[in-house]
Amino acid sequence: MRGYSRNVLIDTDLEFDSDGRYAKAAKAESEHYGALWATEVGHDPLLILAGAAVATTRVELGTGILVAFGRSPMITATQANDVQRLSRGRLLLGLGSQIKPHIEKRYSMPWSHPAPRMREYIVAMRAIWSAWNEGAPLNFRGEYYRHTLMTPFFSPAPHEFGPPKIFLAAVGELMTEVAGEVADGLLVHPFTTERYLREVTIPALERGLARAKRPRADFQISFSGLIATGVDEAAHREAADAVRAQIAFYASTPAYRGVLDLHGWAGYQPDLALLARRGDWHAMGALITDEMLEAVAIVAAPRDVAPALESRLGDLVDRFSIYAPYAMPDDVRRTIGRGLGLATTDRRPEEPA
Repeated sequence: MRGYSRNVLIDTDLEFDSDGRYAKAAKAESEHYGALWATEVGHDPLLILAGAAVATTRVELGTGILVAFGRSPMITATQANDVQRLSRGRLLLGLGSQIKPHIEKRYSMPWSHPAPRMREYIVAMRAIWSAWNEGAPLNFRGEYYRHTLMTPFFSPAPHEFGPPKIFLAAVGELMTEVAGEVADGLLVHPFTTERYLREVTIPALERGLARAKRPRADFQISFSGLIATGVDEAAHREAADAVRAQIAFYASTPAYRGVLDLHGWAGYQPDLALLARRGDWHAMGALITDEMLEAVAIVAAPRDVAPALESRLGDLVDRFSIYAPYAMPDDVRRTIGRGLGLATTDRRPEEPA
């Protein structure tokens, strides 16, 4: 972002490519995006990134997120190691806990104490990678996971790229502290506000970093921010409605109540949760006030998005990507990217100023 003391990397999302050619990934690399992030919605993000690794050579490749508790540390360590080797060291392994109903009812996996479990999960993976790359004996014994057997037959060969960087998605203070303690980066949830970041997230992160005696300079904060924008009034209103619906979906989830509590919005959650159970998504969005919309999302014309982001988050984040839960036109996306300092292709005549 312009005027920022550090170089902020501008990232973008990556979808499943059914033809296996990953032309969009190659195009995004040519436009100098910092990283391509694949999420676990309908597809395995590490499989998506394996395809993108072949189609690209420089851009970093991230999972945003991979559901950690749906897999054992050994499974995740194995898959991530393969993509790290295939991409020649470009993987950013973004992990998330998901929430209890999904872990127990969708993945049929155990749920308990997510923050300490996640800390142990990451430490276990590092022990596994150490066994493979450095020949250290595998003897990890924790409260939630135990990995004590690794024979040469099942060990992948060491490689020059080392383990991938680990990013951890967090909203609550305990998980954010875990990120600072054992991860390489933080994935800030889109359902946040500048106030929540400054008053809750950053202090929790700093506590985790201090506990591990790690400098902030060795850590990255990545934020996928909700943006409501459009080239005219109708497009802007449609985008705002879509963003309201997305905010309502997040706000209906108890795991994200901390943001609501801080702003005095907790009273909205029971009604939102009731409407979510009924599947009344339109009514949910209508409950999101202008105050809530503008606190969580950037609401601005395309050319004003970058200055608004700079003013709000310029001193906080190291990476940023656009989160638009609607069909954002390519020319609008390019305008925003250029405003953020992304070196994209030459401006097209129809591109909004």
